[in-house]
Amino acid sequence: MSVEDYFSEQDRQQILSSIKEAEKNTSGEIRLFIEKKCEGNVLDRAAYIFHEIGMDRTQEKNGVLFYMAFDSHKFAILGDSGINAKVPEDFWHEIKMIMQQHFVDGNFVKGLKEGIRLSGHALSLHFPYSKSDKNELPDDIIFGKGKA
Repeated sequence: MSVEDYFSEQDRQQILSSIKEAEKNTSGEIRLFIEKKCEGNVLDRAAYIFHEIGMDRTQEKNGVLFYMAFDSHKFAILGDSGINAKVPEDFWHEIKMIMQQHFVDGNFVKGLKEGIRLSGHALSLHFPYSKSDKNELPDDIIFGKGKA
């Protein structure tokens, strides 16, 4: 089974729609990276991916990465320094706990959509959309090889 098979085409479209909806009201950027396995520390791996896919190159440092290692049952949410300076210290942990409840119930799409929605709301409060904004990063789901 390839990593792309974890979500149907319909699931992917729902997740992408959530990202687009969340980004409509903010200059922030949200991306999802999925791979099979994460052998080491999930936050270290997510930080590596964050840098590798350019999440740290947004002008206002307001990128948010949702990282999942499906077979390893690990996931993380990382915000860049701009958004991290604006939200409470436990903000990402609270979103992670909400998502995890959906994941435990087998509702991965619902969990992702809720996490994306909550992140988008925070981004819109602190980094509202303006007419001069441009989409700095592609709105896509990135499927990795899973070798951490």
